[in-house]
Amino acid sequence: MHVLITGAAGGLGRALAVECARRGYGLFLTDQNAHALSQIREGLCRQFGAEVTAIPCDLTDSAGVDAMLARIDQAQMQFDMLLNVAGLDYEGAFLGCQRENIVQIVALNDAATLRITHAVLQRRSPGRRFFLVFVSSLASLFPMPLKATYAASKRFLLDFATALRQELKEQNAAVLVVCPGGMATNEAVCNAIYAQGIWGSLTANPLEVVARRTLDRVLAGKSRYVPGVLNRFLIIVGRFLPRRCIAALVHWRWRKAQQKWLPAAPG
Repeated sequence: MHVLITGAAGGLGRALAVECARRGYGLFLTDQNAHALSQIREGLCRQFGAEVTAIPCDLTDSAGVDAMLARIDQAQMQFDMLLNVAGLDYEGAFLGCQRENIVQIVALNDAATLRITHAVLQRRSPGRRFFLVFVSSLASLFPMPLKATYAASKRFLLDFATALRQELKEQNAAVLVVCPGGMATNEAVCNAIYAQGIWGSLTANPLEVVARRTLDRVLAGKSRYVPGVLNRFLIIVGRFLPRRCIAALVHWRWRKAQQKWLPAAPG
């Protein structure tokens, strides 16, 4: 099994890389953080004896992506699985965000994901079993004031993955979309989880568990994975509430939380 992982230098991408290496998979890792990417490569090779290729790349840079794809073609690499993990968010109200940051969210979370997915699918061997994972978010399932652009970008991935799964159904390809709650991927996210108090802790998901179960579910041909019993319960409850009420509740709760670590956040 040969796997390409985007956003592999930290957070869930790193956890997935570790889990793949533990299972003996060959890895192609990419991330824009060259130093962290080199460290994870060295660690996987040392701990698991894994076969790892790591190429730094800004997936929002078309020229950079083309150069990476050229190296893949030159080495005649074939992949059995693509894990689309790369993504970003900027906290705060829509009007409180820099316009460039808003564009960056959509460029990486959506446009870059589509670009790499299209390229990898075009290069897969016809008829060979292929596994494809998109990392969306629990936020994609609810209106999310103060995280509007991020949530909308993740909703795009959720709907795109669902549609693509149907398109590839007869082409021996499995498509899974993962919708996790908060995960302790970096200091900013940890602060956000902590600021939400007990609610943040209950809806958060351990990285190692999400990584392991993500691989298990895509290999089993599942279509969606929402980590956490409480998160799945919230989705069920949300189906019976008007979305404007959900938006008002989320806005009230999220504004209180953001004020603890973003004191100047408007909205």
